[in-house]
Formats: sequence, structure tokens, C-alpha cells
Amino acid sequence: MMYQASEQRYEKMDYHRCGHSGLKLPVVSLGLWHNFGDTAKYERMKGLCFTAFDNGITHFDLANNYGPEPGSAEKNLGIILKENFKSYRDELIISTKAGYDMWEGPYGNWGSRKYLLASLDQSLKRLGLDYVDIFYHHRMDTETPLEETMGALDQAVKSGKALYAGLSNYDGPTMKKACRILNALHCPFVINQNRYNIFDRTIEQNGLKTEAVREGKGIITFSPLAQGVLTDRYLNGIPADSRFVTDGRFLHKAQISEDRLSRVRRLNELAQSRGEDLARMALKWVLRDGAVTSVLIGASKPEQILDNLKVMDSTPFTEEELKKIDALVLG
Repeated sequence: MMYQASEQRYEKMDYHRCGHSGLKLPVVSLGLWHNFGDTAKYERMKGLCFTAFDNGITHFDLANNYGPEPGSAEKNLGIILKENFKSYRDELIISTKAGYDMWEGPYGNWGSRKYLLASLDQSLKRLGLDYVDIFYHHRMDTETPLEETMGALDQAVKSGKALYAGLSNYDGPTMKKACRILNALHCPFVINQNRYNIFDRTIEQNGLKTEAVREGKGIITFSPLAQGVLTDRYLNGIPADSRFVTDGRFLHKAQISEDRLSRVRRLNELAQSRGEDLARMALKWVLRDGAVTSVLIGASKPEQILDNLKVMDSTPFTEEELKKIDALVLG
């Protein structure tokens, strides 16, 4: 049967304006970094997309190299979109990126105009779309003039192949310079995507968070749960089926020391005192001050999406609770 979305899909979701732009994103977005490659089961991928959209998650986030194999996440989502979401395209925000290694040779990586525009064309073919809603440069490139990289993003938008431009993994000073260039080009740069969670405060330390707010740009954060560490999954050690064990590409056992686990357990105790689980508290922490537009979650089961949506019912932090979190993590 053809998929029909829930008629109640917009009733419970909160949507935040992306900086000073007209674009709104759901407070929770679905990231396809993991669980959408060639090793994933198609019916499970469909179930994740259906559960997300049925609950108001309108934003699906990709990159050219998401897999494994690189490109397979875009390809698989493209099939799902074609078979199930044709009538809902205008209700969806589809984003993708280019900046990391994608194909061999000097033109398949970093931030040249050659690479970015060619990669976008490839992404559109895999997705089966005429345009993406957001096209990001995926990481800073010190060897390519910033004007060239930003000019490529501007060309992507002006060609109609993207509606908005975004930057990912930029620091504050470089984002500010890029913003000046894009403003001069009248290019709608609206969002920054960066890692941010209770343990990883990089965007606070490198100025990105402050500059994004100052410039009126949105922030969407990936790994808000530290790739599962900030959940109840690791309270008793590393499970045998964890990606720390089964997938060594991005996760390593050294990242989750006994000291880290001890801090996670104490954070869990604080979450319980708030009447919620650790994941819900960790997501709320990322969203606590209004600077972050949306949190990108990954999921291998629909139930994980539903659990993460509970963040919208989470109560605000007290100053005492925020101090306790800082003491547990930074002290």
C-alpha cells in the first residue's frame, strides 16, 4: 500500500525559526549518517522515515559520503522518497553536504568549486530530486580561497539546485568571514551544523555558537547524545552489539573510559531526579538556551525516534542543575 502520513503529524512538533531567516526546522531532525547505508535493511529504513514524518519530523539530513558505501544513504533515501513521499516533497526539508573524501583524485574532496558543484549534481541524481533544500560545505578548507568555496555555494543556490546554503564544522571566525562573503553575494546562508553535546563544548570554545547568534544564523547539532554514550545504553559498560564494537569507523572503545562512564552514571542520576531519562535530559541541554534550532538524532529503531521526541515535554533547567552538569563534566 502507498504510504499515507498521519493527519496529526503537525500537532505535537515544535518548529524553530532558523536564525533570522524564514525557514523553520523541527526541534528534532533525522540524521542519516548511520543506519541508511548498504548494510541497512530497506524496510527498517522506511520505518524510520515513516515514524519521523508521522510525528512532524520534516527534515532529513544527509551528506554525499554517508554510507557505507559512500553515496548509499542518498541512494536509499532517494528510493524511499520516490516510492512513498512524492506527494509530500513540499513538506520536506532535504539537506546534503560535500567536503569530505568522496571520489579519487584531486577533485573529490575539500572545498573547490569543481568538487562542490560536481558533488551536488551527483547527490541530486542519487536522491532523484531537482533540488535540495539546504546544501552545506562540510568542513573548512585552508587551501582553497574562502571566496571560491562560498561562490560555489552561491552558484548552487542561484542555479536552483539548492534553496539555502549552510556551513558545517566551521569555527566562529571562519564562519563570520564566510557570512560576510555570502551576504555580499545575497546568498541565503541560514544554518551551521556542528557537533555539540554535554561532553563536547567545541562550538562554545571556538566562537561558533556566539557568532551564529550574533549573525542571526541557525545552528543544528549532530551527535547530541555523543553517539549513544549519553543514554542508558552504556550505564553498565559497552554492550556487545554497540557500534563501539561492531563499527570502528567513527567509534572507538578508548572514547568511553571508566572515568567517562562514571560521569555518565552521575548524569543519569541527575536526569532521574528530574523525572526523565538521560537521553531526554541530554537533548534538552543542547536546546536549553534557544541558540540551537534543531538537534539531529540518529536511530536504528522507530522507538528511539519516539523516545527522543519526549524532549519537547522536558522541563527547563534550573541554574543549580546546569551548574551540576558542568561540575560533573568539566570538573
